[in-house]
Amino acid sequence: MLVVGGLALGCQLAGRWLEVPAQAATAPAQPIIPYNRFPRMVQEYFVTQVRQAEQAGLARKAALKKRADARAYVNEVRAKIRRAFGPLPERTPLNPRITGTLDRDTYRVEKVIFESRPEFLVTANLYVPKGRTFPLPGVVVSCGHSANGKAMDSYQSVAQSLARMGYVTLIYDPIGQGERLQYTDDQLRPRHGNGVSEHILAGNQQFLTGEFFGAWRAWDGIRALDYLLTRPEVNPKQVGITGNSGGGTLTTWLCGLDQRWTMAAPACFITTFRHNLENELPADTEQCPPRALALGLDHDDFLAALAPKPIIILAKEQDFFDVRGAQESFARLKRLYTLLGVPDNIQLQVGPTNHGYSQENREAMYRWFNRVTSISDLQAEPALVLEKEADLRCTPAGQVAGLKSRPLPAFTRVRACELAVRRGVVAGKTLVTRVTQALKLPERQGMPDYRILRPVAQRSYPQAGATIYPVETEPGVFALVTRLYDHTHESRPPSGPRQAILYIADQSADEELRSEPLVRELLKAEPEIPLYACDVRGIGESRPDTCGKDQFFKPYGSDYFYAIHSIMLDRPYLGMKTLDVLRVLDWLAGFDHQEIHLAGRGWGALPAAMAALLSKQVTRVTLKNTLTAYDAIAQNEEYDWPLSAFIPSVLAQFDLPDVYRALETKQLRLIDPMGAVKPA
Repeated sequence: MLVVGGLALGCQLAGRWLEVPAQAATAPAQPIIPYNRFPRMVQEYFVTQVRQAEQAGLARKAALKKRADARAYVNEVRAKIRRAFGPLPERTPLNPRITGTLDRDTYRVEKVIFESRPEFLVTANLYVPKGRTFPLPGVVVSCGHSANGKAMDSYQSVAQSLARMGYVTLIYDPIGQGERLQYTDDQLRPRHGNGVSEHILAGNQQFLTGEFFGAWRAWDGIRALDYLLTRPEVNPKQVGITGNSGGGTLTTWLCGLDQRWTMAAPACFITTFRHNLENELPADTEQCPPRALALGLDHDDFLAALAPKPIIILAKEQDFFDVRGAQESFARLKRLYTLLGVPDNIQLQVGPTNHGYSQENREAMYRWFNRVTSISDLQAEPALVLEKEADLRCTPAGQVAGLKSRPLPAFTRVRACELAVRRGVVAGKTLVTRVTQALKLPERQGMPDYRILRPVAQRSYPQAGATIYPVETEPGVFALVTRLYDHTHESRPPSGPRQAILYIADQSADEELRSEPLVRELLKAEPEIPLYACDVRGIGESRPDTCGKDQFFKPYGSDYFYAIHSIMLDRPYLGMKTLDVLRVLDWLAGFDHQEIHLAGRGWGALPAAMAALLSKQVTRVTLKNTLTAYDAIAQNEEYDWPLSAFIPSVLAQFDLPDVYRALETKQLRLIDPMGAVKPA
């Protein structure tokens, strides 16, 4: 019985399933340069997919001809945004408390803690003007990726300036920043840095349980507005949202999710999904809404959801968020607002400098909000005296963890347990249907086309010769298949015998043919059966060289980059890799290989397992270093597996032990299965 995270999942990993790998082969005397002949394949495939999604969205916008069309479109994108973000939680008591006050010349700062969810604490500073007649306009400020959150100089400048002009301003710490670190040690120090590192670690994990980190971030902003509107000093008919970078992201999402805002100013975020992809610019988990591209959404659509209310887009000429995308988004919105009869309610400001909420863009925001509210006629930022970070803290020890705030991974664990109980054991046709649907697998027909590359030599493979066959698994995508021979070969594989071995590599078929003990074991056990080794898309011969040098394995690197885009396209990356395996099996059938011993290692073990479940050709299965259960990742704060190995919402449908049980009928052998964290 396999017990993961306290749950008995009924998957036996003992006896004939569990074996110890053989000793590693001796490395060749001379280093062999790895092959990588398709380094742009994955990038260009995703560019094609995203361009198609963008063109579909543009065609829908071009069809708008009159005011009624524009109004219908606004309602349409609101509904799509809700589908992308999923159902929002119920409103629970905020339980706000004020832990301190700073009294300044024209305003006071209240140190506020509230609960956006039960026991999930949010730290914020409320800037309340003095000497004014209430109620006044209110503004929520969403911070970007700053280690000190609300205390960062430029974000302090926004909040303090707005207060001096007459706005009641609430600025709050994002998850993983300021006083809201989710992964701390006993001394409340960060265990995984802050900002991006925490966002990706927590956010990737949440996909397994069907949650989206961006929705959690947005819910904090919605509850911040809820709190602001409890204050008698605030006029509920005049409330704005602004933020820069990651805060610009949340400003954009909040425009799409909450129509109570009466004005908005997203800074240093608005571009297009296509520009981000083509420019090889990775983005945080929360910046990539699930299904957004499949639903035809782009950045401008989230702002369109707030139309016809006044919005200014704040961009930068030298920003890494492509200013061309900001201009394109503005043009699309200008046409929509014109159809709605308020063309002047949308504006674009392009500052001359690089990324950041610099003074010229802050001042453009002040002027825009003042135009809407008439609260002030100031055209420039007033003189400011910034506070020390410690003076703005809401918590005694500087972290909500010191107040026993529930860390986000604890919520994920609870959700995973609930899904396990609800899911139960999944088997038979139900399992096959759920796996097919979760992986978003298309229908397959016939034998795929393929190429024949020149035979390779002197690679120190277990046999003398080898030929590489790029098998086209879908237009523009190739699985690279190497067939070993005991002699040189320059043509298609010979037909027969009925049996064959297909090995799905962890990281590189070329390297693993030379060094992986499992390959030599398979050859030794069945010497008369041909062996094929396969790189599915994105590894080995098609490992991307994008997103910067040596970035493939980094949390923010190219493997993550395409995995997160696949989620926006509603086609999981693991599903694409499984399709590669299935199409290679179709290809092997064209050479009369009808009984396949399918083996996979590490990353390759997962698409191998899925394909083995779905293919009648597969009669034997060997998986080495495969993941024991997705639940093992959902139950742990720490995990080593990449987003490319995940299936969104998988734990609502099935788990890997269900697949392994089903594969017992195909003589499943598991070698050294792995939990969430790889052994030291």
